[in-house]
Amino acid sequence: MEVKGFKASAIGAGIRYRDRLDLGLIVSRSPSVSAAVFTRNSVKAAPVRIGINRFSKGPETRLRALIVNSGNANACTGDEGIKRTYLILGALSKALGVPEDQVLMCSTGVIGQQIPHERVIRSLPLLIESLSKDGLAQVSRAILTTDTREKTAKRAVTIEGKDVTILGIAKGSGMIAPALGPPQATMLAFVLTDAAINGPFLQKCLEEACNKSFNRITVDGDMSTNDTVIAMASGESKTDPLNHGNPDHEAFSEALFDICKELASRIVEDGEGATKAVSIWVKGARDLGEARRIAEAVANSSLVKTAFYGEDPNWGRILASAGKTLIPLDDRRIRLWIGGQPVVEGGMGLGSRAEEKAKAVMKEKSFEVILDLGLGNASYRMLTTDLTDKYISINASYRS
Repeated sequence: MEVKGFKASAIGAGIRYRDRLDLGLIVSRSPSVSAAVFTRNSVKAAPVRIGINRFSKGPETRLRALIVNSGNANACTGDEGIKRTYLILGALSKALGVPEDQVLMCSTGVIGQQIPHERVIRSLPLLIESLSKDGLAQVSRAILTTDTREKTAKRAVTIEGKDVTILGIAKGSGMIAPALGPPQATMLAFVLTDAAINGPFLQKCLEEACNKSFNRITVDGDMSTNDTVIAMASGESKTDPLNHGNPDHEAFSEALFDICKELASRIVEDGEGATKAVSIWVKGARDLGEARRIAEAVANSSLVKTAFYGEDPNWGRILASAGKTLIPLDDRRIRLWIGGQPVVEGGMGLGSRAEEKAKAVMKEKSFEVILDLGLGNASYRMLTTDLTDKYISINASYRS
């Protein structure tokens, strides 16, 4: 859990719960080349608004520190929420002796409550004193809300003959249907690397990785006000800055994507109350847009997800979810597989024996659903969960 050039720490500041880590800090030894994507939700938390503003000021943003809290989303808190966030960032920059425009904050937790900024500011000396090279493990625990486990991923890649490390940590369990874009219960992810890299190239790599990973998962179809992914590169590998023309640029971008994909999968596997992770693969669409809309419709359908929970191969719900998009379909061309078992051919079910075989597959913790529309060559994948009574109980009492 170490990356050259970074230290981290986490403490229990009592932001919402007692006796648990809820405030984390990541500090770079020198200004790190950074990239970010944020939620496209029209209602954005105060830290997200500040982050978008910071990353929209130039082609290369550098950060020295990230402070992150759980238990309080600092969303729907108006001008007061913005003011309190800036007070925290100002105090942090002063305590670290770094420019204020090189520190950012991320938050996750209950919406609509003001962040207890004075409590956070009072915690800064202990947080800074506790910084260590292996502190990222504590940060990965401090950012959890309804999560049941930490989510980390690490890759090593060779750049110019030197070993470069990429490490990612994430949180997310509910309120998961990210739609992350470039600067313009929650998912947060932080990716740290000691690679030397060009800022615009890092931004491009991060956007592409998120589009193929975090933007293709759902737990409950609800997009958060706080979703944020930030990447920081310390440059301490001492290689020439990576750019698109560098011979090793593909190796780096692939490793970054692998990390985001692994973290995204772990978020779905830890979905609130979930007992299954299900891959929805829509193929044979006329174009990518139609494939995506249908995959999202199936992956977010409450009827489909409850059928997954009940291990019921109710293929009619899947076809109905595809049709409700109002995209023109030809029933006679539709085919459907559950866990490799064909259950629909030509828009019609293949009978009880096929369904019994599919039902057996659905008892597994993970399986794949393939919906072939038979209309073209475009395809799109989503990763979703089942919908359980435990999900309802978790969210019915979330603020209690």
